[in-house]
Amino acid sequence: MTMSSHLNELRKKHQTLSNDVEMAQKSPSADELVIASMKKKKLRLKEEINRLSQA
Repeated sequence: MTMSSHLNELRKKHQTLSNDVEMAQKSPSADELVIASMKKKKLRLKEEINRLSQA
């Protein structure tokens, strides 16, 4: 896998997770711990994307 394809996959995962967080926050029965976990994972993905983009 090339670096650009790896970055594209990370960006897709980040966007999907972003959509999932948004949907979960709109749900009245949303579990705040699950949302917090998704946000942390999203942040880790963003940090990884930034790190690889600068390399």
